[in-house]
Amino acid sequence: MNGIASYESSEEDCETEVMLYDRTKTRRIRHHLSQVEPNYEDEDKTSIRPLMQEDDYFDKEDTDEEITYSVGEAVDMIGFGWFQIRLMMIIGFFQAAESLEMMLLSILAPTIRCLFHISAWKEAFITTVVFIGMMFGSAVWGWVADKYGRKLVIVASAVWISYFGFLSAFSPHYYWIIALRMLVGFGIGGGPQSSTLISEFMPSKYRAMCMCVQSPWWTVGSIFTILIAMVVMPTFGWRYLLAILSFPLIIFVFISKWLPESCRYYLTVGLRDKSLSLLYKIARMNKAAVPRGYLKDTIQTAKRGRVRDLLNKEFFGSTLKLWFLWFNAAFTYYGIVLMTAELFQSESENGGKCEAAKGTVKNPHCGCKLLTTTDYIDMMKTTVAEVPTVIFNVILLEKLGRKKTLALLYSLTAIFYMLLFFCTQRALMVVFIFGVRGCISGVFTATYIYTAEFYPTVIRGLGLGCCSSVARIGAMVTPFVCQVLLRFSMDFALGVYATTAVISVVVCLFLPIETKGRIMRDI
Repeated sequence: MNGIASYESSEEDCETEVMLYDRTKTRRIRHHLSQVEPNYEDEDKTSIRPLMQEDDYFDKEDTDEEITYSVGEAVDMIGFGWFQIRLMMIIGFFQAAESLEMMLLSILAPTIRCLFHISAWKEAFITTVVFIGMMFGSAVWGWVADKYGRKLVIVASAVWISYFGFLSAFSPHYYWIIALRMLVGFGIGGGPQSSTLISEFMPSKYRAMCMCVQSPWWTVGSIFTILIAMVVMPTFGWRYLLAILSFPLIIFVFISKWLPESCRYYLTVGLRDKSLSLLYKIARMNKAAVPRGYLKDTIQTAKRGRVRDLLNKEFFGSTLKLWFLWFNAAFTYYGIVLMTAELFQSESENGGKCEAAKGTVKNPHCGCKLLTTTDYIDMMKTTVAEVPTVIFNVILLEKLGRKKTLALLYSLTAIFYMLLFFCTQRALMVVFIFGVRGCISGVFTATYIYTAEFYPTVIRGLGLGCCSSVARIGAMVTPFVCQVLLRFSMDFALGVYATTAVISVVVCLFLPIETKGRIMRDI
């Protein structure tokens, strides 16, 4: 029999047909949600039409329990395809545009010091206030992401960063720069939610690889910043540079119409139909199928965005360990980013790295030399280090797992920092900085992945946001080490970074679980 009935059916078949149409009889029609055909024209305006097939008819007693599946199981079954590729491209553009404002710090602060004749402490504070803004912004944006959605946070933060970044170009004096750059930092605090969104759409098998592949977008943005600065700074100055670098995020706002909201977020707010519709859209783009059965919506009644959940009995110890790792990841990463320009300037101003390392520079503020073309090129070389390490990180994360990879990368970071102790030629110094940049960028990526996989959906945005806030504390402290302390004793400054990296190795090994290959929790 094909369809509900056939005109040539036997008498017995006709009786069965009557029973199927009679809702008062013992047999019933079950509409599987996997047989729902949504309207794909607009995922936010879902119309659902149930389709009935032969195997939709069965006795209630034929099964003891209904077939159900979670969003994570559906994403794993649908697999990786064009939907994820498009998502990675859109988010990648956002991350590249956001990185412009971060790479700008290593160029802007030394320039402002020379032009405004400020002390090293005030120079360091230009960077610190950005991270103060990021610290508060990360927590606020993380809470908003769990309450109102990941997409809203990403788009709103892009508008915020672009607006205050553009206004920074018109700063009349040092204190206006401080205020406006802090507001820019608040907007940048929403950036980690882009990683949350990507992680929630990635199948377990490909999650680590995709998160690693995303990291070069940050590098692309950093290289773009250096290239623009190399052209604009000598001719037009820092104000034009700030204005130009604010426009890419405006472009992102226009392409964000193709950015989806998270299926998992839809479930947490009770929008089950939208979540299901989006799963079908993903399946259609990937030429795959959604699992048969009912989409579980048990997490829609769960409490969302509560800070105390991060510190309850289940998560307390793990949260503290993650906070330390995030603190040191930012402390070490931004330390080498900011230190690169300082090391090159120190070599030019003070007759070589060794003079600064020995603490023989009597007055580190008397000479002020703007970055040269050679300095920009060397900065670009060390920045490129983050690209080839992607393949290395993917292999490590899949073979060793998240915990051992973090421990190994922190160990290598400490070794490369120690190599900078030695008095070497500029070429070797570039190689060692290259090594630090490559390893610590891998640490940041692996830490993002582990955190997103560790926390359940209902607190994932908040958890990632709070971790990011703690990271900003590390980033706030690092300018006083790499821009102030380094000018008096380079060895001591390098020793601080190497020591914290070694401590992080131990913390990584004591993380509670290995998240490799695990389906992401919803509650």
